[in-house]
Amino acid sequence: MHKQMARRFWTVMLISIVFIFAAIYVSLTNGEFDIKVIDIVKTLLRVDPNSEHDLVIFEFRLPRILIASLIGFGFAVAGATLQGISRNGLADPGVLGINSGAGAAIVIFMLFFEGQITGSGWLSTLAMPLFGWIGGLASALLIYLFSWRNGKLDSERAILVGIAIGFGFGALSMFLSLKMNPQDFEMATVWLNGSIWNANWKYIVSILPWLVILVPIIIKKSYILDLLQLGEDRAIVLGIRTEKEKNVFLLCSIGIVSACVSVAGNIVFVGLIAPHIAKRLVGIHHFWLIPVSGTVGMLMVIVSDYIARTVFSPAELPVGIVISIIGVPYFIYLLFKDSKK
Repeated sequence: MHKQMARRFWTVMLISIVFIFAAIYVSLTNGEFDIKVIDIVKTLLRVDPNSEHDLVIFEFRLPRILIASLIGFGFAVAGATLQGISRNGLADPGVLGINSGAGAAIVIFMLFFEGQITGSGWLSTLAMPLFGWIGGLASALLIYLFSWRNGKLDSERAILVGIAIGFGFGALSMFLSLKMNPQDFEMATVWLNGSIWNANWKYIVSILPWLVILVPIIIKKSYILDLLQLGEDRAIVLGIRTEKEKNVFLLCSIGIVSACVSVAGNIVFVGLIAPHIAKRLVGIHHFWLIPVSGTVGMLMVIVSDYIARTVFSPAELPVGIVISIIGVPYFIYLLFKDSKK
């Protein structure tokens, strides 16, 4: 059985990676300025470099593709982890309000440095994930405060509390954004809707450490998520310190989500859909589920970003809206299918 699951996992991963590279190829070669494959290869290998190709590939398209890949992976891994903690398929960073808390903190950061944020300075690039982490942690603490019953976290109550907290922080973000000057308000509005139009290499540097450190921790402890699906009482009998482990998973998820929100805004819907797709591909064992969720999330965001910047060119849609348009029909399908069981 284990060998069969491993074979299925690697097959799905291989197919996903092929699709991801296909999406990267299309995104690199197509747009307002089309580039041939041979020109991309020459540019990447620095053979007969062309200034126009350098600008399009290294300044615009490649950073954007890499950011899309990283945030898609991060949101999806965090979503799968939160669904495992709560044993609820509807749980994700958006439903639990973590993204709204992180977003509100980053809007406060924007307001605090009003008129000084260019979106690409090292100060804003490195400080925004930290502010987002603080906001996400504040959201998590509020969830714990209002959902703690009989010495443990009530998962069903946490969902309801998270929704309420999410609306509260969302309203705070909107209120604060209205206090900004027009330039910062426009930046905050686009960011709140989920966008990676301003992607650059500094953003990649700011988000990578969070993923490199926290994702391996989640994967290493993924067997605990499997045991939690049996119920907390049974997990405790099996020697799992459930509250401690749930706190570790939650803090890791908050760190990942906050870093992703800081560079891309609210694109967390991918964290709800990608784990459901992954479960249908490789099953519910989190050691397989979490990496596959990440690759599915990468593919979703890369494709959605390409659609966002090309379909209505020269105008551009926020990628968060495109992901919602793509994901909502599939989510409705899941709801109808589950309701028939």
